[in-house]
Amino acid sequence: MILEALASAVLGLVLAWAAARRLSRRLPARPLVFSTGIAGSLFGDFVTHTALGPGTAWLSLVGAAVISAASLSLLLRPTGRMRRSATA
Repeated sequence: MILEALASAVLGLVLAWAAARRLSRRLPARPLVFSTGIAGSLFGDFVTHTALGPGTAWLSLVGAAVISAASLSLLLRPTGRMRRSATA
């Protein structure tokens, strides 16, 4: 269980690093991105492990990756092209 939580935290850190590197202009400060990735991954692991039970470590890591990516996507800001004009 400890190794599963550690693996999901590392997975969240890697996903947050990749998002911060690829989408740096559209994300807030890096510490917020990294903490959101790790927290989302740990929460996803907890939810998946609770739903599926013990013995499903790989599926728990998949759930951790999905929830971490979803929580990181909530931090994205729109680009300048997508904003509406103030006169409309």
